[in-house]
Amino acid sequence: MSQFDIRKIGGRIGAEVVGVDVRELSGALFGEIQEALLEHKVLGFRGQDLTDEDQIAFAARFGPLTGAHPTVPGADDHREILPVDGEAQRANHWHTDVTFVQAPPKISTLRGLVIPPFGGNTLIANTGAAYRDLPEELRTLADRLWAVHTNDYDYVKRPSSGADPVKAAEHRKAFVSQTWKTAHPVVRVHPESGERNLFIGGFAQSIVGLPPQEGRTLLDLFQRYVTRPENILRWAWAPGDLIVFDNRITQHYASDDYGDLPRLLHRVTAAGDVPVGVDGKQSYRVEGDDASHYTPSAV
Repeated sequence: MSQFDIRKIGGRIGAEVVGVDVRELSGALFGEIQEALLEHKVLGFRGQDLTDEDQIAFAARFGPLTGAHPTVPGADDHREILPVDGEAQRANHWHTDVTFVQAPPKISTLRGLVIPPFGGNTLIANTGAAYRDLPEELRTLADRLWAVHTNDYDYVKRPSSGADPVKAAEHRKAFVSQTWKTAHPVVRVHPESGERNLFIGGFAQSIVGLPPQEGRTLLDLFQRYVTRPENILRWAWAPGDLIVFDNRITQHYASDDYGDLPRLLHRVTAAGDVPVGVDGKQSYRVEGDDASHYTPSAV
């Protein structure tokens, strides 16, 4: 019998893990956490009050860690930690982490340090459920399509209303200091569960073989299925919270609804494999290097 409770938050995505300290998980209990993550896509842990070292150690149990980001510097003392600071960046767009490289991270962990008294929730969507929601004709079409993901697009060029203009400009400059373009299958097969999902999001900017306008129309159509309310978990942060989500089968969004109040999270990610489509073909680089400075999964 498990020593903790797993309580579903939504019918399609998300569960809260109650009665566990992630610093004290045995191998067997961590195995239960992994199984629950595969099932629920995102797990939340309230009041963990971890240090940076604790978060790194927990994330590393999922596999080798990536650097903080391919272009944005990590924390001063820990190259694995990406500070998600509302003064410099507000990721109020739906995305899957770092899909512009060939081997995006498989697991993302986020830890709440400074939380505004209102707003600033993190929304996470189940892209596997979105795929299943597609009419059969659209699923058949999506199975055949490939999308080009890039870090060089309008999102990183627009200042956010609540961010510090100078810090935001510095962040945008770093974000596009090197450009990647990678072709990923629109429908990715999850390497552990075998579940198919819509592997798109904000970094997906075009469809291979289609003119820009037609490709954009299709991506917007598929994205509407991802962001249906029934597919979304909304996590209301408290200081000390930790959430873990499967980056291979989710998208997320940070609500920019807390004005000029401070908000700071720390992100640590575990390295992932190269995505594979329904036809068994792997993602391939279109532009940019192998990102070996960022992820040990570089090919």
